[in-house]
Amino acid sequence: MGEFWPVPDVLAHLRGRWRVERTVRDLASGDLGRFEGVTVFGPLEGGGLLHRESGTFTWRGVARPAERTLRFLPGPGGTARVRFADGRPFHDLDLSTGRHVADHPCSADLYRGEFTVRDEDHWRTVWRVRGPAKELELTTDYARRG
Repeated sequence: MGEFWPVPDVLAHLRGRWRVERTVRDLASGDLGRFEGVTVFGPLEGGGLLHRESGTFTWRGVARPAERTLRFLPGPGGTARVRFADGRPFHDLDLSTGRHVADHPCSADLYRGEFTVRDEDHWRTVWRVRGPAKELELTTDYARRG
């Protein structure tokens, strides 16, 4: 993607329902998985957004229901502080230029996420996980649903 779409207020932009398509590539084994579902960014008590993702994850030919929950809290200047469901810090998110890179250390592995916004209704995350336990690339495309 050559151009990015600036987002002055992350929480206002993300609010609503998004169709989600994710590929998960195990760089060590070559295995490829796929997640398809919906993410809803709804109001969070006390401010911010509750991110609820649900759908089907297919890995090595086996399809299973999958879900996750994150908390997107207000940050300075239209940014967000992303937390896991239990409140632990995950990463910050600043889309004021339409692109953001975030790191999250997890044990001995490092998660590096690149967030890019194409337009008002489409954005993408690419997480690259490197370390002794995992060598993964997760690419997620989001498309706004009415």
